[in-house]
Amino acid sequence: MQDFARSSCPIAVALDLLGDKWTLLVVRDLFRGVRRYNEFLESPENIPTSILADRLKRLQAAGLITKTAYQTKPDRFEYQLTRAGKRLGPVLKELVRWSKKQYPETRTFLET
Repeated sequence: MQDFARSSCPIAVALDLLGDKWTLLVVRDLFRGVRRYNEFLESPENIPTSILADRLKRLQAAGLITKTAYQTKPDRFEYQLTRAGKRLGPVLKELVRWSKKQYPETRTFLET
């Protein structure tokens, strides 16, 4: 049996991984084609580098992204969504739909 941080409630489990103000933005950027660390830093929300590094590690540990070296000396990596990570696509699209209805002045990054 899995040991969950707070409870076995599916919403609590998802929020324990995705429920901060940065993680879903990293996932959003991956859906938009962002692959490299510096590209994530170009997003309009200005994620701090220490938080970005932490979120990428957490997403990788959870099996939602993979990390592949594209350069050595210095080591540089690309990140991609796994099959499990790609399953977040409909969730993000639904969040976009909800937000656009509630706040029509928002700008869409994912197609709805």
